[in-house]
Amino acid sequence: MSLKTAVVIGASGLIGDSVTKVLLNDPDFLKVRILVRKPIKLHHDKLEIVVTDFNNLADFAVKMGTGDCLFCCVGTTQKKVKGDKTAYRKVDYDIPVQAARIAIANNFTQYLLVSAVGADARSSNFYLKLKGEVERDIAALPFYSIHFFQPSILLGQRKEFRLGEKIGQGIMQIFSFLMIGSFRKFKPIQAADIASSMIAAAKQNIQGVYNYTYDDILKNIR
Repeated sequence: MSLKTAVVIGASGLIGDSVTKVLLNDPDFLKVRILVRKPIKLHHDKLEIVVTDFNNLADFAVKMGTGDCLFCCVGTTQKKVKGDKTAYRKVDYDIPVQAARIAIANNFTQYLLVSAVGADARSSNFYLKLKGEVERDIAALPFYSIHFFQPSILLGQRKEFRLGEKIGQGIMQIFSFLMIGSFRKFKPIQAADIASSMIAAAKQNIQGVYNYTYDDILKNIR
């Protein structure tokens, strides 16, 4: 396997931070470029930190540069955008889809996206519909391989405190043993496991479009 260059979007988030750190310690990746809105404190010989204006497509394209694998872990919350669905869409749809189009133009071959369990472009739920539209529009692009990771509740230590998520984590962990059969995909999962699974998928270098829920994510790292 030739050494790869990876680009990470959303590196300051829970999953993106884990993805970046795993990539930096993986000898199969020669360079890791992270696109961020503002500088972050992280140092490594393989790491390139690039401050990017995601609202400026020309800047976005230049800062993306060239590479092999694009890991997109970006996402916002209703609280951060104060309930503004247009602002929510600019983050959760525009950035991933524009990144995919730029990556194709820049000859990337693999796209790995953190989506959500239940993503469906036909859903009546705003969040699930949005995630489904993102998957639909990225899947239409000519990447060699596309991987959609669809977790439920995330476990891990975020940099910012989210009360609602903490409550959800506690409830889901208590009742996790009841989630069997088709409900297993809703089991809470460690962000670090998703990160490791994403990188394992990239290293498999398999052609096609793939979806991963709870069991699929863990299967990649066993």
